Amino acid sequence: MFRTAFQTIGRRHLHASARQNIQVGDTLPNIKVQLSSPAETINVRDLFSTSKKAILFGVPGAFTPGCSKTHLPGYIKAAERLKTKQGVDLIACVSVNDAFVMTAWGKDVNLDTNNITLLADSKGELAQSMNLAFDASGALGNHRFQRFAAIIENGVVKKLFVEPDRTGLEVSLVENVEKHL
Repeated sequence: MFRTAFQTIGRRHLHASARQNIQVGDTLPNIKVQLSSPAETINVRDLFSTSKKAILFGVPGAFTPGCSKTHLPGYIKAAERLKTKQGVDLIACVSVNDAFVMTAWGKDVNLDTNNITLLADSKGELAQSMNLAFDASGALGNHRFQRFAAIIENGVVKKLFVEPDRTGLEVSLVENVEKHL
């Protein structure tokens, strides 16, 4: 019998073997993502290895209600405090969107790019390599990042907060993450 990595049940895709999310103690993957354009790329491992303390948070999609009204704005409001009082060197938000969408989203929410870096995982390669992708094709057209946040030191995950239902707004919010810095 022919077996694939994914089995399809209705519209839902289930992985045939157990997968684990990236774990505390893991180094970030060696994957390139886009910054302000498809021509401007950066390696995630390199970006975070130069920061003593950083926060990476992932959202299911730019311009979606929870991401635009709650998740990103919370980090925007706290960014200066996180950097000055908590010693965070880098705050980055990643989504499975292209660089143009992420740039437009940043403008829409009046993002100061000196405080938060937007990363476009246009092909979902980072989401897949971190095992934080989920099938959102019914609502968003393709696989997307589960909502998460991670505290990273020198490129290594020190704390990880993954929303249990993939898209909720609880454990990955800045108020929770800041308690663990």
